[in-house]
Amino acid sequence: MISGPLLQHVFHPSDFSEASATAFAHALKAALVAKADLTMLHVAGGEELEWDGFPGVRETLERWGLLPPNSPRNAVPKLGIDVKKVITRQADPVEAVVGYLGNHAADLLVLATNQNKGRMQWLEKSVATPVALKSRLMTLFIPHGVKGFVSLDDGSVSLRHILIPIDAQPDPLPAVQAAVRIVLQLNCPAGAFTLLHVGEEGQGPEVPLPDVPGWEWERLTKQGDVTDVILETASERTADLIVMSTEGRNGFLDALRGSQTERVLRGASCPLLAIPAASWMAAALQSDAGCEG
Repeated sequence: MISGPLLQHVFHPSDFSEASATAFAHALKAALVAKADLTMLHVAGGEELEWDGFPGVRETLERWGLLPPNSPRNAVPKLGIDVKKVITRQADPVEAVVGYLGNHAADLLVLATNQNKGRMQWLEKSVATPVALKSRLMTLFIPHGVKGFVSLDDGSVSLRHILIPIDAQPDPLPAVQAAVRIVLQLNCPAGAFTLLHVGEEGQGPEVPLPDVPGWEWERLTKQGDVTDVILETASERTADLIVMSTEGRNGFLDALRGSQTERVLRGASCPLLAIPAASWMAAALQSDAGCEG
């Protein structure tokens, strides 16, 4: 049995850029598959309020063949999702996101990042650890210039190889379970999971590997600089997604700041899903307890 938190709220900050459009496709797909709410937030700063800058949800769903052309607004909730668009005026986009998450529930954060410089420099700022970040969110990062595994054009999914770096700490099980759940929910017919341990042979943690029809498991042990090895392996295997467990004690930015995950993200050529291990396991226990009733 694959346990783990069920998605109810997907949150997508957008700067209306091309990179954010790609992230939007992934956020919308996640909401559709999970029948979850989707909130899109834009930080206007000193700019004029441009509501038409948000990607068109109905237009996208029509293009994906999920709604007929010229569908009314009330057609979207019939697909099992509720979409909310929010614009806030704030100079610092990080503070805006943190503030919003402090008052609104979210289970998955989907955002675009720029490894160098850009309008949305999520990892470039010094971020404190306010109570708002105690949510410890799963975060799907879409690096700038990366197409990702969900097509914005037609909503199709191209997910054939998932790389899962593992070590004794943080607990690798949440990353394994998340990767399997993604494959099952997106109905990916065939592919491979690669578990990568960087260290001495035989020192990698033992992780239970569930049987996934059409998918194979590969275990690798390599030596070298951890970040370099992860990125090299992702390139060798043509990974479509990297899934990593993080400590995540203080939220999505503090889980990454100065961490191995951040360094991998800066060099990644595919999306990266960061799973705060502690919160994933806690939510999994709550989910299982709820199912027993």
